[in-house]
Amino acid sequence: MNVRDFDRVVNKLDMETKDSKHHHAWFVYEGVTVARTKRSHGNNKFIPEDKIRKQLHVDQQQFVGLQSCTVSKAEYVQILIDKGIIQSNSTKH
Repeated sequence: MNVRDFDRVVNKLDMETKDSKHHHAWFVYEGVTVARTKRSHGNNKFIPEDKIRKQLHVDQQQFVGLQSCTVSKAEYVQILIDKGIIQSNSTKH
């Protein structure tokens, strides 16, 4: 995965970001951080795709969908709900 693909996923999911030693990104749903990831600075850096995929809690097919824009932010939220990582409004007590 290259920097451009990483940034595309971060932007698509409206992840919050912070630059320090690395470029950190985290996905917040209803005020709760549910996924965190990071990459090194620099445009020629290779990012280990399997680590990013695991940090985002998606399988290979879902991750490819995030990169290729066939999986939307709403679909990503549904993936996380289906995996029990986050709760939907209808299942909260």
